Amino acid sequence: MPTETTYMLALTFLQGMSYAQQLRSLQHYGTAEALFADTHPQEPRLREALAGRSEVLRRAEKELAYCEANHIRPLCFGTAAYPVRLANCPDPPLVLFCLGEADLNARHIVAVVGTRHATEYGKDFCRHFCKDLKQLVPDALLVSGLAYGIDIHAHRGALDNNVSTVGVLAHGLDRIYPAQHRETARRMVHEGGGLLTEYPIGTTPERGNFVRRNRIVAGLADATIVVESAEKGGALITAQLAQDYNRDVFAYPGRTTDIYSIGCNNLIKNNCAALITSAEDFALSARWIDEKPKDKATPIQRELFPELNEEETLVVKSLADENSKPISLIVSETQMAFNRVSIVLGRLELKGLVKGLPGGMYRLLT
Repeated sequence: MPTETTYMLALTFLQGMSYAQQLRSLQHYGTAEALFADTHPQEPRLREALAGRSEVLRRAEKELAYCEANHIRPLCFGTAAYPVRLANCPDPPLVLFCLGEADLNARHIVAVVGTRHATEYGKDFCRHFCKDLKQLVPDALLVSGLAYGIDIHAHRGALDNNVSTVGVLAHGLDRIYPAQHRETARRMVHEGGGLLTEYPIGTTPERGNFVRRNRIVAGLADATIVVESAEKGGALITAQLAQDYNRDVFAYPGRTTDIYSIGCNNLIKNNCAALITSAEDFALSARWIDEKPKDKATPIQRELFPELNEEETLVVKSLADENSKPISLIVSETQMAFNRVSIVLGRLELKGLVKGLPGGMYRLLT
């Protein structure tokens, strides 16, 4: 006998009905089983679609057999396992397919998105954000789209710091796109995160699917962070969706001359996103922590270096909390221009307080 899950999945396979019509029909009947049991629906489009009920039910059963054989969890709208945040959106998928044991109703969920053409500036942010997020909010779940650029660096930063992470796909779970991210996807599944999609097996990664996928990324999370974006792009669509869902939106600023910071800077300038420069900024603004945590390390006091000017002090304080740090992050934390930071670092090296390292990294000598 077909289950409610079978009927729900079959409903999504009905031909000639839009998503909105499927959702309205489900709400009208209460259950998908009741909908399929009606042999004479009053609504003409539903009546025409249900003429092929046997075929879609067979397809649904085949899909569920694949799910069972491959340890995929089908999550139906209206059930306890379905993501609550997504259910509260006006356009939730009727069925989701989840591979992995990620808790999609975790207490703290953040989406991190951005350009596919990530720069070292954006990659640095992903690494440091995930590292600090684990310390500040140990139970956080990070969501992104497994795409090139910021998405994959956010996922990898999460994995490297034992942060559970979920990739939302624009295709079925019988494939991974792009194929180069297959190993990262495998780690996500096996290290407490997972992969999620609304698309059944056989669905290819077509362009329109990525736009629809963005609503799931935004809807799953309490907040969305845009790390890098050009003036137009998918990350900005996700940010707009998050706003539409009354979720918090944050952006990581960059120089006005950087093409992949224009989108973030515009979000901030137009009051569409709050400015953040660190995981601590985010956690405080999102009210995930109540106050700034006390620094476990012994702070460097200004009086120990009476010869330092204001700019030098800012750079020293930026370097004091980690063993080494890239110049791009020092620029972000001090809010000084790149060329000024370079000059100050040079002066500090001459004073024997800072050492330059390969790869544009710097370390405080204490």
